[in-house]
Amino acid sequence: MSRRQFEITPELLLRAYRAGLFPMAESRRGERLYWLDPEQRGVIPLQGFHLPRRLARTVLSGPFEVASNRDFVATLQGCAAPAEGREDTWINHEIERLFTALHRMGHAQSIEVRLGGELVGGLYGVTLGGVFFGESMFSRVRDASKVALVHLVARMRVLGYRLLDAQFQTGHLAQFGCREVPRAQYKRLLAEAVEDTPAWENAPDPARIEAEIRAMRAEG
Repeated sequence: MSRRQFEITPELLLRAYRAGLFPMAESRRGERLYWLDPEQRGVIPLQGFHLPRRLARTVLSGPFEVASNRDFVATLQGCAAPAEGREDTWINHEIERLFTALHRMGHAQSIEVRLGGELVGGLYGVTLGGVFFGESMFSRVRDASKVALVHLVARMRVLGYRLLDAQFQTGHLAQFGCREVPRAQYKRLLAEAVEDTPAWENAPDPARIEAEIRAMRAEG
């Protein structure tokens, strides 16, 4: 990690992601950003994603409405807000500024989960080539962030993305098949996938997403 010595622009941020680095702040009120390049990188497999049966039922027949980029800023703020068991966050105001700018450039996306019209969960990340760099997720009701993740994977599979970067493996993500890969291997995967050209804005038909989710459930 190294301290920020100069202004970070959205363009510099994209170059850093392309090289395998990502920024974090120490806390919500922290003023500095740090570059991270972990020795072990968390990666969620798109083929072989583990979709638990109960969650599959919730995704396919539950009460949630799922959309993308309807309100990116609200999703980012939801991820930055304190929650039970997570009183602080690494998303400071500089992160909010940079990712909002990336969103306007078409390189930061959100998956949003609503219940009765209210935003109750979601996730956001960076898209570059055939890679989705997952940043953070939040949930205000049971399963909301998990539903967002399932829809993210289904959308990536339909559109032809190749790599879902989770940054770090956690117990929460391990249940979906997240695994650690060494830095050198990750950067090889990154170098290949970042040259692909899928387009996030080519929103798949909802029926296609549902069919992909059913296929994921059948895969186990």
